[in-house]
Amino acid sequence: MDAHAGKHFPRPTPVSRPYWEGCREGRLLLQLCTGCNRHQFYPRILCSHCGASTLAWAQASGHGTVQSYTVVRRPVSPGYAADTPYVIALIALAEGPVMMSNVVGCAPEDVSVGMPVEVLFETWSGEITVPKFRPVTAGA
Repeated sequence: MDAHAGKHFPRPTPVSRPYWEGCREGRLLLQLCTGCNRHQFYPRILCSHCGASTLAWAQASGHGTVQSYTVVRRPVSPGYAADTPYVIALIALAEGPVMMSNVVGCAPEDVSVGMPVEVLFETWSGEITVPKFRPVTAGA
């Protein structure tokens, strides 16, 4: 976990805490509106589709596709220097929402728009585990 010293850690809020607890348990959780039956990400107090406050937490499949990406070659701070180059991507989840994350487990030049990916989790501290995505291998 010392490898994450100097990084910008997320700060869970009462609304996002179930999401971060799920990540710590190795589960990608999304909010699901019981009114319109649609998922959303990032966590918030109202449904972004219909405005209802009837939100529950549901486990996502962890599968998605790369919608867009960029390769970071210059670290934003010294805490990220050892990670460069790294990929920041918009991941279109199978459930519908799009989330920003990293694509790991392959060379940055091997990432492409439309690439199928699956979630994995990287522990940064006792409280924070971050979801990242890797390419889906054939037969997986």
